Amino acid sequence: MNQKKGILICGHGSRDPEGVNGFKELVRLLKIRYPDYEVDYGFLEFSHPVYAAAVERLYANGIREIIAIPAILFAGGHAKNDIPYEMNSLQSQYPDLKIRLGKHFGITPSILQLSKKLIEATESKLALLDRKEACLLVVGRGTSDPDANSDIAKMTRMLWEGMGFGFATTTYIGVTQPLLKDTLPLVNQLPYKRVVVLPVFLFTGVLLKKIYTQVEDFASNSDTEFCYTASFECDELLLQTIDERIAEVEQGNPNMNCQLCKYRTQIIGFENEVGKEQKGHHLAVKGILFEEEEKIAVKKIPFSGLKKLLGI
Repeated sequence: MNQKKGILICGHGSRDPEGVNGFKELVRLLKIRYPDYEVDYGFLEFSHPVYAAAVERLYANGIREIIAIPAILFAGGHAKNDIPYEMNSLQSQYPDLKIRLGKHFGITPSILQLSKKLIEATESKLALLDRKEACLLVVGRGTSDPDANSDIAKMTRMLWEGMGFGFATTTYIGVTQPLLKDTLPLVNQLPYKRVVVLPVFLFTGVLLKKIYTQVEDFASNSDTEFCYTASFECDELLLQTIDERIAEVEQGNPNMNCQLCKYRTQIIGFENEVGKEQKGHHLAVKGILFEEEEKIAVKKIPFSGLKKLLGI
């Protein structure tokens, strides 16, 4: 009889309880979807349990093989450095545990279909308008990795051509350019009657609410109609993408496309980052230290003294 495997959903974490609750609902649905696995979850920063507590819990329940899935849309520093670093560090603490790391979500047919579904849901609440008279504005999180940022631009292009908008462009809420606050005045000058804003976010949270506020504030002084979609949440189409990522690990093919990764090859403007050491940088905000409500106490866990010192 094969030993039961674990699935660890690796979230980012949020300062907003609504965002954390949305993530927990996703995990609840995955527990139902994968009854033959032990499904658990952890967060990289701000929220708890941290990954170490989740792995400890799985280990205590007899799990000796874990499929770790980064609940990250695009391959910025979290997917390329922080989560692999965390999983490698935890792997070294459990000699008889095997952790296999999957790929971030990325652009999949299901993600594109979900984006289309959200746009159509927003349009259905408004007056009928030919999409050729509307502009699509896709808003990404923004990272310091041009590879991840370019995926947002690719998604924009595919939705533009696939849905027939008159124009589409990409912007970001932080870290990189152009920022949403600078893009709104630009699209307002275009000859379109409506601007549909698509924030590419899994769940609600501080940044999504910031996007909504900026759009609403700008729209209040514009003759152009501005509207925005919901976040992805726990839609069946998102679950289908997670299915793909789990299947890839099971089949032994969870590889990322590293052709344009700034850590693997020389990218214009980032030449000095090739071969940069892979390490995490979230210790200062890892979980809510010493308030780990969902941490369990297990005797004889390797490096327990160090973990206690770090509050994990």
